Amino acid sequence: MLLRPIVALTFLAGGLAAQDPQAAASPPAASSAGVYTLDSGTRVALNLINSISTKHSQQGDRVYLETAFPVLANGRIVIPVGSWVAGTVTEVKKPGRVKGRGELYIRFDTLTLPNGVQRDLRSRMDGMDASSTGELDRSEGKVKSEGNKAGDLKTVAETTGAGASVGAIAGNAAGHGMMGLGVGAAAGVAGGLIYTLIARGPDAVVAKGSTVEMVLDRPVVFNGNDVNFINAPPRPAPLPSADK
Repeated sequence: MLLRPIVALTFLAGGLAAQDPQAAASPPAASSAGVYTLDSGTRVALNLINSISTKHSQQGDRVYLETAFPVLANGRIVIPVGSWVAGTVTEVKKPGRVKGRGELYIRFDTLTLPNGVQRDLRSRMDGMDASSTGELDRSEGKVKSEGNKAGDLKTVAETTGAGASVGAIAGNAAGHGMMGLGVGAAAGVAGGLIYTLIARGPDAVVAKGSTVEMVLDRPVVFNGNDVNFINAPPRPAPLPSADK
């Protein structure tokens, strides 16, 4: 006769335990927060805060940028507009006097979200807009200055014409117009060639305010807390762009 009350109490205790929220096992925090992964090769649009060039920049100079467009993972913004990216000028090659174009190597080192969450990078540049001067080697993230063959020919032509004019005037004054013309033209050619040999070619410039594209070199992983921007400080007003 005592068996039935004991069984009833057992079932009653089990039912109360099932209704008690403290008795139920809580899911792991990582699962409830979610995981958001940006794959290697993801592209991030950036605005350049400080100008860099083969004329003024040196190896080791810092490069500062901010994101220009949000990046999403699993339908959620994980890198909002106004996040910060810091990089480094790893090598500078100035344009040559006779041949050889200027080169800039830029590496992106860190990403900082508006809430202070940071990730290390070793990423390269994969695109730049038309406001920059030069061309981009996407395989190496290297900016190369433009060639100046047309400019060199123009310099020689201009100095040749100027020399011929001066020679003709001097020759006419001395009664030897054609001779003076030939001597002046030869002097102009020589002057133009000398200037071309001593002058450097155009510099590679990535101007302040220009938009470049970074390609991630490795997966970047965030959890739900990393991409919580509710209490992030307000984004400051963008800096005015400067001329090249």
